[in-house]
Amino acid sequence: MTRRSLAALLSIGILSMGALVGCATGTASSPTPEDTADATASGAPTEVRAGWLDAGRGIAVITLGSSSCVPVATEPVLAGTTLTVELVEPSDGPCTRDLAPRATYVGLPAGVDPTQDLEVVVTGAAAGSTSVPGLVEVPAAGDEFLPSAGWVWNDQVAILTWGSSSCRPQVEAVGSTAGGARVTFVEPPADQVCTADMAPRVTLADLTGIVVEGPVELTLSGGNVASDGPIAVIGQR
Repeated sequence: MTRRSLAALLSIGILSMGALVGCATGTASSPTPEDTADATASGAPTEVRAGWLDAGRGIAVITLGSSSCVPVATEPVLAGTTLTVELVEPSDGPCTRDLAPRATYVGLPAGVDPTQDLEVVVTGAAAGSTSVPGLVEVPAAGDEFLPSAGWVWNDQVAILTWGSSSCRPQVEAVGSTAGGARVTFVEPPADQVCTADMAPRVTLADLTGIVVEGPVELTLSGGNVASDGPIAVIGQR
């Protein structure tokens, strides 16, 4: 599957979700156990992408599956320049029956040199492999829990934020700015209840037609996402 076909699947996944919402009337119902079973039985996606995050201290691993059930990574294993990551599907609730890209954050073990190409092998809830080109220049590592962003394919970026694992930021709009793009997140409802942990959350944003070639910076706003200023998108498109 080419990068452009994966981008097409991104659109399909979003449209699938929109169709589910648009057809709902009255009180929304939760997916049934059969829905969860169907989503699981569809097979582990074989399309895998990855990109650098957090000044080369982590990567985003992109797989295809239910958008409401983002897999989590166990401790990765490094052998030379090959990183093996096992993904585990969450077990706390049913999954929607769409097929969309999901982004999982993987903190990297000691010994990974972000200036070198990294081979990533994914097992478990999804299976596949990909190569992440080394960074030409590694940005200075900022303070802990600061947002960061990296290219994962074509004009798609992964945005890392930190906060409650049960309340992932959702992109509301993307627009162009001088030197990059502005990503606005959905404001959560006032009565939203979130767990009190501090966890990495990765959100995907599509910058197709928004930015041109060259260095790109993102300005983040809304959704209780804190940023001191624009953040550079690292890695290769």
